[in-house]
Amino acid sequence: MNAVPLPHHPDPQNDDWAQRAASIDWYTTTEALHQQGNAVLPQLLSAPECAALARLYGDANENTFRSRVVMQRHGFGQGEYRYFSYPLPGVVAGLREALYPHLAPIANQWNAAMGLAVRYPAQHADFIARCHAAGQVRPTPLLLQYGAGDYNCLHQDLYGEHVFPLQVAVLLSEPGRDFTGGELVLTEQRPRMQSRAEVVPLLRGDAVVFAVHHRPVQGTRGPYRVQMRHGVSRLRSGRRHTLGIIFHDAE
Repeated sequence: MNAVPLPHHPDPQNDDWAQRAASIDWYTTTEALHQQGNAVLPQLLSAPECAALARLYGDANENTFRSRVVMQRHGFGQGEYRYFSYPLPGVVAGLREALYPHLAPIANQWNAAMGLAVRYPAQHADFIARCHAAGQVRPTPLLLQYGAGDYNCLHQDLYGEHVFPLQVAVLLSEPGRDFTGGELVLTEQRPRMQSRAEVVPLLRGDAVVFAVHHRPVQGTRGPYRVQMRHGVSRLRSGRRHTLGIIFHDAE
């Protein structure tokens, strides 16, 4: 096995990731999240960055990851994923820290609308300190790999008491060239109604922000809470890699 040189945790003086996050159209993103529960961030990563991350799945030093999960062993679907170890690769840590300050105000608005008392600090380090104080110390960012016939059942990424209500997935493979099928599927369960499903089309390098487990929806009598789940439809051919960025850590 050939080890791939890994980027290190971002230099605190390097504000490249913060600048990249700041360049996102957050007004449009916020409106989409409020209206639909998801928002696409076009071309968040470049093609070389996607390729380098995807290669980590099979080529990185074993210390890069803390665990590997074969989904069919647990009834999660078919395919596999690997959770990163701390310290996270620079691109993963950089995105996690840079995106969080823009998402925390949205998360706080959602909790206020749903009557939840929890509020999220402005910086990710402070939220992670809260997780770690509660025993949620294992990192949750992950790489997922699907082959032909693989899929991911609808689920919610909950790993303990402390949950940040938004997460990000970045498609690292090129649809139509690297794989076919394998669409990201989101479902929304409204009270006393049948579930609503949405397929989110992505290109390589695109990211999608979406609700982890629930979000507020404005009704005629005020906001109410809906349950959200996400999954991946069956891959028809090829191989698909995805980077998942979850902002809370796991027990």
